[in-house]
Amino acid sequence: MVFCLEIITSVSEYLFQALDNKVFFKEVKILVPPNWTNGTYERASTETYSKAKVLIDVPHPAFGDDPYTKQTKNCAEEGDYIHFTPNFLLTDRLVDVYGPKGKVFVHEWAHLRWGVYDEYNNKKPFYNDNGIQPTRCTSEVTGKWYELNNGFTQSCHISAETGLPTEECEFFPDKLQNAKASIMYMQIIDSVRAFCQEDEHNRKAPNMQNEKCDNKATHTVIFQESVDKDALGTLLPLQARPPDPQIRVLSRGSRVVCLVLDVSGSMSVCKRIILQKQASMIFLNQIIEEQASVGIVTFSTDAAILSGLTLIDGQSSRDTLIAKLPSTAGGSTFICKGLLKGLEVTYNSLGDEIIFLTDGEATDSVQDCLQTATESGTVINTLALGSDADNVLKTMADKTGGMFITANEAILSNQLVDAFSSLTSSNGNPTKQKIQLESTGQIVSDWFNGTVPIDGTVGNRTTFTVIYEKSSPTVYFESPSSSVYNQKNATDTAGDWKYSFFDKASTSQAMSLTVTSQAARDDVPPIMVMAQMNQLTNNGNKPMIVFAEVSQKYSPVLNTTVWAYLESDTGHSEKLQLLDNGAGADAFKDDGIYSRYFTKLKKGRYNLKVRVASTGGVHSSPSTVKLNPPKPPTNVQPANVGSFTRTATGESFVVDVPVGVPLPNFPPNKITDLSAEIQEDIVLLNWTAPGEDLDQGTVTIFRLRNNFSSVNQFNISALLPQEAGSAERHSLVPNITIQNGTTLFFAVQSEDSGGLKSQVSNIAQATKFLPSPKNLKPPGISNPGLNLTASIISVCVVSIVACLIATVITWVVKCRKLTDP
Repeated sequence: MVFCLEIITSVSEYLFQALDNKVFFKEVKILVPPNWTNGTYERASTETYSKAKVLIDVPHPAFGDDPYTKQTKNCAEEGDYIHFTPNFLLTDRLVDVYGPKGKVFVHEWAHLRWGVYDEYNNKKPFYNDNGIQPTRCTSEVTGKWYELNNGFTQSCHISAETGLPTEECEFFPDKLQNAKASIMYMQIIDSVRAFCQEDEHNRKAPNMQNEKCDNKATHTVIFQESVDKDALGTLLPLQARPPDPQIRVLSRGSRVVCLVLDVSGSMSVCKRIILQKQASMIFLNQIIEEQASVGIVTFSTDAAILSGLTLIDGQSSRDTLIAKLPSTAGGSTFICKGLLKGLEVTYNSLGDEIIFLTDGEATDSVQDCLQTATESGTVINTLALGSDADNVLKTMADKTGGMFITANEAILSNQLVDAFSSLTSSNGNPTKQKIQLESTGQIVSDWFNGTVPIDGTVGNRTTFTVIYEKSSPTVYFESPSSSVYNQKNATDTAGDWKYSFFDKASTSQAMSLTVTSQAARDDVPPIMVMAQMNQLTNNGNKPMIVFAEVSQKYSPVLNTTVWAYLESDTGHSEKLQLLDNGAGADAFKDDGIYSRYFTKLKKGRYNLKVRVASTGGVHSSPSTVKLNPPKPPTNVQPANVGSFTRTATGESFVVDVPVGVPLPNFPPNKITDLSAEIQEDIVLLNWTAPGEDLDQGTVTIFRLRNNFSSVNQFNISALLPQEAGSAERHSLVPNITIQNGTTLFFAVQSEDSGGLKSQVSNIAQATKFLPSPKNLKPPGISNPGLNLTASIISVCVVSIVACLIATVITWVVKCRKLTDP
């Protein structure tokens, strides 16, 4: 781990300089895989692989060893994680490409923590602004343009269509520089140690920072808009060098879980006690992994241990635990007694888990035991069954790093089963996790029929589970090869499996179906879905965003249909189709993150469920992820995985709108993908239509502005707005004569029926260029034909992506290192 200390120390030093001597890393936690046994590690408490902000893992299939940061949100919002590979960290072969590892880390950390973006643009490396300019933050970075030919330089060629250098042309910085900015442009330059500030920021450069952050400098976003803006505004610079970071190496070990189940009198209402038993059976029989340890505690007026910790080692151990699940209810709801008894089973051990389920308000004062639970280091996942479950459940989960999930008691919704199914192991190995393929229900009077596709990435230990209200139905399954089964066991085969359940009862009854499976092979990552909200509490002032990530390992899965179902414990429900179109709530197109605004903010605790379906064809497409690699991505062909379905339950969230406060009205969303092109004397504009309320509905009118002057507003009232998400196209003839070489800037603003206006769109620019012998002449270069490495930095512009930061970093090692420590 010596290399970790060296790298993190250099990161801390660079960060300290870049942020005016105010910020450094105090402590770093490294969570190693559970199979690393040749070392001495601290036991992890609430640190998990799924929550890690820095991953050290096998290479991304499209980017190889290139470092990158995954960002799914917008400017100034925190990202998901940074991904480094062992090769990048353990060898020096990429230092000449990206620069010192500490600087690269700071570049990525700025993406991750503060939500700033790259100031280069590989797709648009040059633009026209009183002459050809390289896309960069500041013109203080000097250099020359070249085309490379077998390691030698030659003059760039100018495109007859655009007036810009052709794609073979690159900008190379001079070896000796005075520029100190910018880390988000080219941290490889020795002199660069700062973020770009407003007085040096180039607002016209066509880079992601300008596009996503309203043309603001990275320093401005970090100090005035990011999650750390308040601290950075009040902290005084240190007068001395900061101390070296302290590194702690942690390990989780095998999973230990205690089920703490409510058996109070209210659990007999609506057969909740039976529903709790059914959902717990599915967890014990299908979800909990082999070699984990599980205990069972019940509580009402008192608490009891039904089973101490039992090692899951084959079906017999699972059956033993299932036989001990409670089926009767009575008494009061003493939450503290149940919680403390659960801690007794887990021996108050760091990193162990409690799954705590209740349907009522506490009879006792939970504050009496909450601090004990928090200090134990146990992760407490809480399940609130019904609308009367105590509000303290969310507090318990929040304070211990657990999940809070609400569920109703309806068999049709299958919410409690979904909640238990979502509590899978977070050991960083998706091939060992149970994946939910289907979760559905209906009122059945005769037949309950359907089809579940088993795609090529799953098929191991596939289980169909039927829950019924009154009496057992007759069950039939038809395999892809047309074999019919009515027994428990059938051979797993990829393809469409048809199911038919016949209700033999004299009256109709509710039934639900849950289908789970595991990865087909250890070397084939399964397609997985993760659902989440952008925030877990909301007071009604701001809209919320629903996210669903569909991926196969690090590769996004595209062209799928994604629906989100949001249901509150007060009866309000919404169904939203999530989109991956790079408009509205969706930050990037075709990154496998499907998003939508949630605007109907009514008071309540909400359950979040996402359903994904694809009818076949090419899905997994690593070459299209918007991660801005600095060199051509690895040529990875998209995988054909066939038809598939997935369901996922996200953590529940709370909308707490004050009584008497009306629901807010939101303006149309900001247009972020406006583009412009000049053809002769006509300007062609394209953008994605916003909605009446953010990205839903249809706006009333668009207003177009040219060069941001009130006198240059164009009348486009004849343009009839389309529904949100549609492609808008408009052509116009400006009220000025467009001379050759003229660059025009455009922006669009929309307005809804109530007069609410959107933010002004991104700035789109277009240049009229008519080729002539004079302006096609390439720029001169000094020492033509000189071997590049003799006088210029070897550059392959930094590969980092926009995301966010924090003061303490968690490193996660998900796969086996080259050699165990």
